[in-house]
Amino acid sequence: MSTEPVLGSSGAQQRLDEQAEQANKPSRFSGLNQWWEQQPRVKQWAILLPIALIVFFLPVINPPIITTEPSNDWPLACFDMARFGLVALGLNVVVGQAGLLDLGYVGFFAVGSYVAALWTSPDSSYVHIPYLWTLPLAMVVTVVFGVCLGIPTLRLRGDYLAIVTLGFGEIIRLLATIIPVMRGQQGFKEVGHPPGPSHDGVPLFANNHGTPWYMLTVGIIVLVMILLGNIERSRVGRAWIAIREDEDAAEIMGVPTFKFKIWAFATGAAIGGLSGALFAGQVGFVNNQKFDVVTSVLFLCAVILGGSGNKIGVIIGGALVSYIPNRFTGIADYKYLIFGVALVLLMIFRSQGLIGARSHLLLYARTARARTLELAGKRRTAKATKEATS
Repeated sequence: MSTEPVLGSSGAQQRLDEQAEQANKPSRFSGLNQWWEQQPRVKQWAILLPIALIVFFLPVINPPIITTEPSNDWPLACFDMARFGLVALGLNVVVGQAGLLDLGYVGFFAVGSYVAALWTSPDSSYVHIPYLWTLPLAMVVTVVFGVCLGIPTLRLRGDYLAIVTLGFGEIIRLLATIIPVMRGQQGFKEVGHPPGPSHDGVPLFANNHGTPWYMLTVGIIVLVMILLGNIERSRVGRAWIAIREDEDAAEIMGVPTFKFKIWAFATGAAIGGLSGALFAGQVGFVNNQKFDVVTSVLFLCAVILGGSGNKIGVIIGGALVSYIPNRFTGIADYKYLIFGVALVLLMIFRSQGLIGARSHLLLYARTARARTLELAGKRRTAKATKEATS
């Protein structure tokens, strides 16, 4: 009986050694990854800065190879890619970091859009406020919706939670249809936008001016990524990862799983509401036909395609989901078929997505990872020495 803990410890240590060896195996990009991890944070930011500037001024650069013109306006296509990227960031908190399958995320997106429309459109009888004020207001309202949805439903898991969230998305759409204030299919016209005239007298943030909308959205994405990065390295982020990997084990170890799942739902809802308010301002029109189940599935496809749990990955996935139909208009009618086939192939050949989640999102991750690899190397050396002398 007394040998069981020793055997268990030996088995656990063996698994740790195997994981360390697996992480240390050379891959196609192992040299690049190792070099990148060894660079100080300041140098990493210096390398990323030119790339960030290119991304920020992408509508102005208008690269001839990837442009969507003349079929679709390139700056507007860039904004749509940024919008999908922001939505994917919010959904990634719920699906990628906390491991909660949400099929009704479009409901939060719809709530944010209607908040912007109700408080800025002349078709609304509500008190009108400046458009920029609706952005934080949309986040607050969607957080309330997220908490109200999460409290009774987050006791569920897996498929049951997915069905409930799917129903939430449909409920929001149906409420927008049957409640007279929401105006159903008539919707709200002339939704507000940020202030600022351009040189020709047309508002800077007009519906057909995609460049300022894109730059505003990219700036918001950067702020959201910084915030989410800090959360990942905090106690909250570690709790989300523990819940994603094994909720029962996390609860046994003392993690208040229900509370942190509510936090994940609220955080994801806030980002979804923010992206919905940006969408309403750019389009200038909101009705109940823009928030169906198919749109919610596209949001989920963006997360899975880019790499669930990786912020950069889901942004790239969202940009691709938006870019491909705008770039190749001839196959736009088959986009759902294309994305379906792409996801099937992705699950077969690269289940982690285009850019998989990093396995070391803890505080002092580099030091801990280097120490683990060093100890694993010493154990292998000691084992080889022991075998050679015996």
